[in-house]
Amino acid sequence: MSAAELLPLHLGPKASGTVRVPGSKSLSNRLLLLAAVAEGETTLTHLLDSDDVRRMREALAGLGVETETTTDGLRVCGAGGVLRNPASTPLTLHLGNAGTAMRPLTALLAAGVGTFILDGDPRMRERPLGPLVDALRALGADIEYLGREGYPPLKIVGRPLRGGSVAIDGTLSSQFVTALMMLAPQLEGGLTIAREGDLVSDPYLEITRRCLGLFGVSSTWPEPRTLRVAPGPLKAPGHLPVEGDASSASYFLALGALAGGPVRVTGVGRESMQGDIAFLDVLAQAGAVTRSGPDWLETEGGTLTGIDVDLNAIPDAAMTLAVVALFAEGPTRIRGVANWRVKETDRIAAMATELRKLGATVEEFEDGLAIVPPKQRQPAQIATYDDHRMAMCFSLAALGGTPVGIEDPACVGKTYPHYFEDFLGLFPA
Repeated sequence: MSAAELLPLHLGPKASGTVRVPGSKSLSNRLLLLAAVAEGETTLTHLLDSDDVRRMREALAGLGVETETTTDGLRVCGAGGVLRNPASTPLTLHLGNAGTAMRPLTALLAAGVGTFILDGDPRMRERPLGPLVDALRALGADIEYLGREGYPPLKIVGRPLRGGSVAIDGTLSSQFVTALMMLAPQLEGGLTIAREGDLVSDPYLEITRRCLGLFGVSSTWPEPRTLRVAPGPLKAPGHLPVEGDASSASYFLALGALAGGPVRVTGVGRESMQGDIAFLDVLAQAGAVTRSGPDWLETEGGTLTGIDVDLNAIPDAAMTLAVVALFAEGPTRIRGVANWRVKETDRIAAMATELRKLGATVEEFEDGLAIVPPKQRQPAQIATYDDHRMAMCFSLAALGGTPVGIEDPACVGKTYPHYFEDFLGLFPA
């Protein structure tokens, strides 16, 4: 679909069924990159097939990392150390708007061999990299901005970096810290990372720690703001299944809470390493009936009330709650998501604009939103801002007969190409 196309939604009040969500974006790109630098071969099953993961796969192919699609999954032949430019001329890698590719590749290539240029689409050129680059330069990296200071595109001349310790501003994105963690095993003596400022999305750092552990690398939290990652080498674990995406699960869990249910999500459950499974508890706090098993999550409808909640740890799923707020009794206050401003779009401004179209009264804050639901939801055409999560979370606004149009529905390809097929499949034919 082109950006000019519109998906009309006019849904009934009832939905139920079971859906298996695609593999986690966060896990897919972390495991892909770790497998690429490990010693040996790793086969990844249930790997996410989406724009962001394709960007990572294309980058690894450009770097000479061999992969093969087999009946068991994607086999990755690890480089057994640093990544290299196969050519004598600079290698340009176009990463679109894939932050989970741009940030860790910046770190890994700074310690690589050769010269690299990392670039992305226009929005990526607006997403900051300064704190990560500053930390890498403190470790000896040779990185040059080719445009605006603090933002892509970058020119990186790979060289051996020193280990030891480094400080980094953790205010804008946990991905900066994740990038340093993934680099750390290659550094002599490993790396101690001191995080400064207001911290965001700590559960994503736990994902990175557990991914490193799967490749034999130990890491600890000596103090709440300090991470210690031991030196490598990374050892390929052989076979790794990728959990279903907990952020993607949030839309279906909200659907079960709003449309009667039960709606069950499989492939991700209470034993997940992903912090976004905490969204199940948020829905329970709002009044939904919730259940879970080792590899499944489930919701049923209840009388939902507005809540006041800090969602710093799960900012992606927080967008889903903002749309759930349209159906709740009383106001909802979402706090702790200041980093929405530097995501695929300025999500605080975008969410406020689109919620108002539906009749809600919305107040913007630096770190979130206050939402008063309308007495009656208004038909609206929802702009998606080339942001996959805007399209997915606002699909819920069409419940109960409110006509809603989703502009550029194909933007869900960033993480969930067949989202609307799965979503609409939960409604009676």
